[in-house]
Amino acid sequence: MNMRRMLFIVIPLLFILNNAVSFFIFQSGRTVQQSYNMMLDRVLLYKQIDEKTRENLRAVNVYIMDRSPGSLRDFERQNVELKALQASLSAQQPVAAAELAARSYRHMLDTFISQEKSVLDALGSRTPLAYAPFYAEAETTASFIQEQAYQLIDQELSYYQPFYRKILTQTDLMNHWGVAVFVANTAISLVFAYWISLRITKPIQGLVRTAEQISEGNLEAVPPQMGAHDEFRILADAFEQMQENLKQLIQKEKEGLEKDRLVKELELAVLQNQINPHFLFNSLNVLSKLALIEGAEKTSDLTVSLSNLLRYNLRKLDRPVPLRDEVEHAKEYFIIQQARFRERIRFETDVDEAGLDVLVPVLTLQPILENVFVHAIEGMEEGAVIRLAVKCQSDETWVSISDNGAGMTEEVRDSLLHYDEKPPKDGEEGKTGHSTGLGTRNVFKRLELFYDRKDLVRIESAPGMGTTVVLRIPRSGKEENHVSPVDRR
Repeated sequence: MNMRRMLFIVIPLLFILNNAVSFFIFQSGRTVQQSYNMMLDRVLLYKQIDEKTRENLRAVNVYIMDRSPGSLRDFERQNVELKALQASLSAQQPVAAAELAARSYRHMLDTFISQEKSVLDALGSRTPLAYAPFYAEAETTASFIQEQAYQLIDQELSYYQPFYRKILTQTDLMNHWGVAVFVANTAISLVFAYWISLRITKPIQGLVRTAEQISEGNLEAVPPQMGAHDEFRILADAFEQMQENLKQLIQKEKEGLEKDRLVKELELAVLQNQINPHFLFNSLNVLSKLALIEGAEKTSDLTVSLSNLLRYNLRKLDRPVPLRDEVEHAKEYFIIQQARFRERIRFETDVDEAGLDVLVPVLTLQPILENVFVHAIEGMEEGAVIRLAVKCQSDETWVSISDNGAGMTEEVRDSLLHYDEKPPKDGEEGKTGHSTGLGTRNVFKRLELFYDRKDLVRIESAPGMGTTVVLRIPRSGKEENHVSPVDRR
């Protein structure tokens, strides 16, 4: 039995048992209370009738003495109240033992009321003391009513006495049973609570110990055994599956590391067969000095720029650099390109020095400039202008690279911005007159990975209207982040 089903059975059973005991105790007390209220109501009614008969006699006596309208009204009011009590008595059913006495009691009330009426009628006659016999009879009837009321009360108490004793005995028994059931219920609840908590905490503790062993590196730790149909069985199976997946993942990671090691060894072997970069830098410096000595200053400057460009390009691609370095690198790159295009191009800069301290991925600007030279202004005979601008905003630095070249279609613009999609094939590029700009794509993707944002690039272009690429560089965070070294092509 799983935990959920067990709780659905045990808790309702305990609840029903408690409610049953409470209901029986309540019902017994309610029966006693109803019987007591019924008997007490009749006893009080007998008492009220007795008092009201005496008040009626006093009202009649007062009216006989003064014969005033106020005394008459007082008597009539007392008489109405007595008749209302008589109606209440007639509506009640007396006990069987007092039924005959109750009937006689009601007849005496009728007799008393008629005698009072006879007294009033006799007062209206001319004979002065005609009312006296009727008044004497009324007094006698009133005394009989009082005696009969006491007798009825005694009979009521005598009738209900054994009944009350029986109910009280049953109530005491029920109270004892209630206490016994309460104690048993409490003990059963404690036992079930301990058993349920043990069934919950013991498997969890076993899984916790297994997790601790795994965290310490022991991947062969065995999870505790669970019930066949228990929820913890599912949890243990999932735990074992996770453990197996972890083993497979570690094995794959080991295989990947081994492959990486082999690749690094192969790369090292290839690099050993290449020219030492320091030797190349030193050679370029020697050529620069030699050109300067021979009076070829432009050749010397161009050689220095090429040396700086090569040194910058061989930096680690997974480390950010200040935007200042990227701007200087872009200037060096333009110097080399201007040696090729000469007076056909002009390079303009508008740089806000306050925005050059932000960090950007290395080689962010050069691929965009390459794209400008290859696809925008290469076919222009003269008047080509490339503009690099850096401006500070409230929380960003905007870098824009614009040209007045051939521009691009909306299709090519979308392909550059949606760099996650598969680029067009080479045959398709030739139809538009532009390549897909893989280097530019990689710049945009590295910016997204570096800043974890996708709204950093905007391209404004139209065929024959030039192109403007705007990069929005956040000015906060990203101090020592690594950058994904995406290949430049």
